[in-house]
Amino acid sequence: MACQAEEINDKEPGDVDTPQEKVYQHKGLDRYEEPITLTMVGEMSDNLRGLEEQFPGETLRENRWTELYKDVLGIDIHYDWIVESPFYYQRLSNEIAFGKLPDVLKVDAVQMRQLAKAGLIQDLTEIFESYATPFTKYVMSQESIDPFEAAMIDDQLMGIPEVISDLDTMQYIWIRNDWLENLQLDPPQTMDDLLAISKAFTHNDPDQNGEDDTYGLAVTNYLWNNVGGLTGFMAGFEAYPTIWLERDDGQLVYGGIQPEVKEALSVLQEMYKDGQIDSEFMFKDGNKIKEQVKNGEIGLVFGEQWASFWVEDSLNSASNADWQAYPIVSATDQPPQMPISHQVDHFWVVRADYEYPEALVKLNNLHLEKNWGETADYEQYYSTPFPAWQFSPVTPYPVLKNLEAYRDLEYARQRGDDSTLHGEAKAIHERITAYLQEGERIGWGWLKTYDSDGAYSILDQFLKNDQILFDKFISPPTETMMELDNILMNRQLDYYQNIILGNPINDFDSYVQDWQEIGGNQMTEEINNIYREHQER
Repeated sequence: MACQAEEINDKEPGDVDTPQEKVYQHKGLDRYEEPITLTMVGEMSDNLRGLEEQFPGETLRENRWTELYKDVLGIDIHYDWIVESPFYYQRLSNEIAFGKLPDVLKVDAVQMRQLAKAGLIQDLTEIFESYATPFTKYVMSQESIDPFEAAMIDDQLMGIPEVISDLDTMQYIWIRNDWLENLQLDPPQTMDDLLAISKAFTHNDPDQNGEDDTYGLAVTNYLWNNVGGLTGFMAGFEAYPTIWLERDDGQLVYGGIQPEVKEALSVLQEMYKDGQIDSEFMFKDGNKIKEQVKNGEIGLVFGEQWASFWVEDSLNSASNADWQAYPIVSATDQPPQMPISHQVDHFWVVRADYEYPEALVKLNNLHLEKNWGETADYEQYYSTPFPAWQFSPVTPYPVLKNLEAYRDLEYARQRGDDSTLHGEAKAIHERITAYLQEGERIGWGWLKTYDSDGAYSILDQFLKNDQILFDKFISPPTETMMELDNILMNRQLDYYQNIILGNPINDFDSYVQDWQEIGGNQMTEEINNIYREHQER
């Protein structure tokens, strides 16, 4: 076990601790008597550069968070190197190959397994159990899918998962309401309704400019984008191409090779032939589709809750543009289910011979405490309203915070009393109010996401009605997955795209056969062996 500083206590006998003082008496938040150094590596992005401009004198290397960690915990963070985000994992792979590991680093699932197999990182099972505060354990257990399962290798916790809310990835149909009104159409209740709307948006001049210049459905070249992808559309056909499903016999099967996908692709092919999907979608990423939305060319987008901010620019070209989130719809007589993949793709690991492995857990503890705990200073460390939290090297958060903010806002709206709002809910309320009362555009997206009929109201109902379908495989990748997963995923994307573009629909059967023979069957066997072991525990 690492050398641990004695807790400094200047209290006189008989003094009574305040609740806030008690928080910092947990050993996961006490300060090292002699400051320690912790080396890391970092990523730079446009967002961080913009943040540095908003906070003169603060940089990714030295800022309010690095100072807080030094002052409260006695942890002095040093970055060995910082590179642009797109090159982070390439640089990291090179460093790992030469055995140059910082004390703590963020890796993907494959890298974690490789490092663990080579004995280069530490087992954190006991460290996390001992040093994680009760609040940290509570927060990291909120996820619908246990994030720690993805970090367990041979029954050892080899990394602290970077938890991202799975529920926040739920998709909605974002529709131009003003186009619906222009064409006197009702919001969709079924897939047939949605297909009729897409056709009308394509051929019936929804923007009433007298020109044939609109498409029904946004589709990006990567079919599984979180905005502009097809996950929500396919779910309407009970097709779930990116997750593992459990059959009635308890076996897991890959959703991407199931017959329901073939039906969805057939419908998409007809939509493409009819001009409802841009003929050049194969060459358009999310940014190019966003530009089309901005220019008023597209009226239907499947996307996550933050898509409100993605479509907001369309108000620049059409001040009357009005987007609204609607629930995904079904092509059957069954209520639709939204597939949710586990979002644990990255992990914080600790170099095998680093003396203070608990320092990583302490950083996570303090980040959560100063943003959402008893001593939270939300407007200093989270949002000023600029996202100061991005300066922190570790950024855990309560995964249900957005949904809970919606519920707090809805409760306040129903009571007609916003005096009890605090933290995130209060900040969102202020932005919405600024839009409704003063026309401040910054509040438009927040309104569309958090209003009584916004995106989170739909998520709330889907949860209450048990309409969420979770990915059943959440363990680290198997040997075959590490070797072949990228090949199989690229082949899937290629087949799907070409079928939409007009290749024979029976090419789907060829894809299924290819997938099975290339390695899919072997991967399925490995995954089921792991799943069976977990079920038997």
